[in-house]
Amino acid sequence: MTTLSELIKEFQSLKLQAKLESPNRATLVVDKDKLREIASLLKSKGFDHVISVTGMDYQEQSKLEVVYHFSSYTVEELKDAIVALRSSTSYEDPNFPSLYSIFESVWTGERETFETLGIYFRDHPDMRRMFLPEDFEGVYPLRKSFKIKLEGVFIDKPV
Repeated sequence: MTTLSELIKEFQSLKLQAKLESPNRATLVVDKDKLREIASLLKSKGFDHVISVTGMDYQEQSKLEVVYHFSSYTVEELKDAIVALRSSTSYEDPNFPSLYSIFESVWTGERETFETLGIYFRDHPDMRRMFLPEDFEGVYPLRKSFKIKLEGVFIDKPV
């Protein structure tokens, strides 16, 4: 069976940006066009589910990033391991391929990321909004350019 350390060495030999962060944590950084290929490879190595899907806004770089965290229920050597698969895109092209056809556990995470950051996941079978209105227009709530409306707050004046 493959350990996480061996797996990272294998990814590095494929010229992928792969780093072992600790004995049970690793990070892979890939171009979004390779997301499905690398997710399929992780699945073939025993990672059987996605724990979370997270989106991030790097406003100063006009860049959005998606991070998938993978783990395994079935492979004993990988049960404590978590692999973060990271990929980014520009503000002008805020979409990624959905990993749903490989890992159905991305269902909610991709929808939440769509709803809060405006990142669209191509080929996700149900890319509807969950909380915002379907006709929502404006700045997505987790984008750094989102401005919170303040209520009229009364501030006591010093005496």
